[in-house]
Amino acid sequence: MARRSAADGASVERRTIKEVAARAGVSPATVSRVIGGTYPVAAATRARVRRAMRELDYVVNANARALVAATSNTVAFVVNDVTGPFFAHIARGVEEQATAEGRLCLVCTTHGDPDRELALINLMREQRAEAVILVGGVPETPEYQDRMAKLADALDGSGSRLVLCGRPALNQDVPQTVVEYDNEGGAFAMTSYLLSSGHERIALLGTVDDLPTSTGRVHGYERALRGRGLSMDPNLMVKGPFAREFGYRATRDLLDRKAEFSAIFAMTDMVAAGVLFALREAGVRVPDDVSVVGYDDIPLAEDLYPALTTVHVPHEELGRAAVRMSLNRSEHGGGQYLKMGTHIVIRDSVGPARS
Repeated sequence: MARRSAADGASVERRTIKEVAARAGVSPATVSRVIGGTYPVAAATRARVRRAMRELDYVVNANARALVAATSNTVAFVVNDVTGPFFAHIARGVEEQATAEGRLCLVCTTHGDPDRELALINLMREQRAEAVILVGGVPETPEYQDRMAKLADALDGSGSRLVLCGRPALNQDVPQTVVEYDNEGGAFAMTSYLLSSGHERIALLGTVDDLPTSTGRVHGYERALRGRGLSMDPNLMVKGPFAREFGYRATRDLLDRKAEFSAIFAMTDMVAAGVLFALREAGVRVPDDVSVVGYDDIPLAEDLYPALTTVHVPHEELGRAAVRMSLNRSEHGGGQYLKMGTHIVIRDSVGPARS
């Protein structure tokens, strides 16, 4: 065994990189790129190199202490918009758990821009953040997925961790911590509840293409309809952002074109707030004439009139789990994936369908 003296320390590292390269069937330069995380490497190649590093204990023996020392005891929280109550409550969970773990919490906003999100992740890697927690979805193209996978590998190579909070996992070979909730199950349960109340013409407002949050909820809605032998009516599905203004405009449009529906499933509680205002303005009674439901169970939902029936999401628990799991990976072993459940909160905005 080579001794770790000041004179021969560099040669020990070179020999180890060569051993990893031989085990993975790649060049030493490729191993260096995977370790550094600054150059693009194919996903399959990264996986082979990382497997060889684990088998040879390369990280533990040569780099672990340096990687730990390189982090800044900072947790980065990257979010679409901190003013939204959905994000704010997850942020509270992140901040509380980060403080409990003795870390500083930095908040960065993307305003829904995928390029800005990727740039912020890279910046946090350069700042040696110990974990980079992403909350809130953006439209995910194949190019975005590929760039995200490379950044996840780069974070891991620098001793940091990519954390997807409320978002689905990337490719299974990507080093990541995933804490999500059951979007599809919640939408399935809510749609089933409306169906059990006699509603078969259910408008769905606020779908967004390529957004995993929206996709999961749409799948749950469609699955519940299929279970009752019903088909989805494209005329009752309205695309638009998760915003109160959209809910108002979409509802006015449904009314103006005299669409046939007895219930509205708003994709978020903020959309539902706009829906309720538009219906009240048009003289449509809730729930006597039309039933309305939302998703998220933000504090606003209980204060609306009528109080909104919605799907509860464990916001603060998501944030706390994201920090706890990413900072204590050795305690969780390989369990870096967690899906939390959702459930319906029944209030006053749903009634039986009128015959």
